Amino acid sequence: MKAGAVLLALGLLLGTTQAVAQQKASQLPVVSGDNLLDEAFQLLYRLRFDEARQKIAAWEVDHDGDPRGPAAEAASYLFEEFYAQGVMTSEFFTDDKKLLDGKPLVPDPQRQINFLSAVDRAQKLANLRLQTNKSDPNALFALAISHGMLSDYDCIVVRKQLDALHNVKEAESDAVKLLAVQPDSADADVPIGIGNYIIGCLPGYKRAIVWFGGVHGDRAAGMDQLRVAADRGHYLKPFAQLLLALAALREKQPDLARTELNQLTAEFPDNPLFARELAKLAPPRIASDSH
Repeated sequence: MKAGAVLLALGLLLGTTQAVAQQKASQLPVVSGDNLLDEAFQLLYRLRFDEARQKIAAWEVDHDGDPRGPAAEAASYLFEEFYAQGVMTSEFFTDDKKLLDGKPLVPDPQRQINFLSAVDRAQKLANLRLQTNKSDPNALFALAISHGMLSDYDCIVVRKQLDALHNVKEAESDAVKLLAVQPDSADADVPIGIGNYIIGCLPGYKRAIVWFGGVHGDRAAGMDQLRVAADRGHYLKPFAQLLLALAALREKQPDLARTELNQLTAEFPDNPLFARELAKLAPPRIASDSH
């Protein structure tokens, strides 16, 4: 039941993102004057979570009632939990049992409270905005990522598969509405690419579970979509680069993984995660002299 529910959740996510891709990839809405929010995400990738949350709090002073603030705060707690649990590593990502069927992880109690509280605030503010403007891009963005984060948390951390399915469905609806008003960027290729790739990696008998919904994963297409986000993404660009590197390791493409991890290590030298993943790779082969 656990594996089937998770695979169904992935199938639902991929079905939505493939339909979305047929329109055009979208990204987080970038608004003039959002430098503090940009800086906050940069701090997240440097694993300086408390400082990131200070930036988010400062940004919220001038953006009262904007649901992106608590959504970004929730992301900081989720990233921190994922880092603490080793989720964003090759050992976790390349192990199907850990990714899909593992036992529940034990989250930090206070971090869990803070994460769920931030998600709740983001959704309440977003729904309040949508009462006056059903097409508010910031509200739709906050709902889409908050439901997406809840789905990730339920699937990967606490393994509540039925709750994950519910949040995937909610995120689907929000994402489609967001794409209709913000069809101009590459961050949306992250969920599209990783969903396409993961479904494509499943063995045939497991993939049949999601085929009933008309979903057919494509590993090559998933890699291409992650490349787009890694090249042209905004807030999620570094995350796309890490996912692309991890996928490349599964595909026996160490040169591609090394390229992405080299860039990440150069941009974020104080992030030990990127440095450790890079250190796991054997040095590139040097062509021998023809003589």
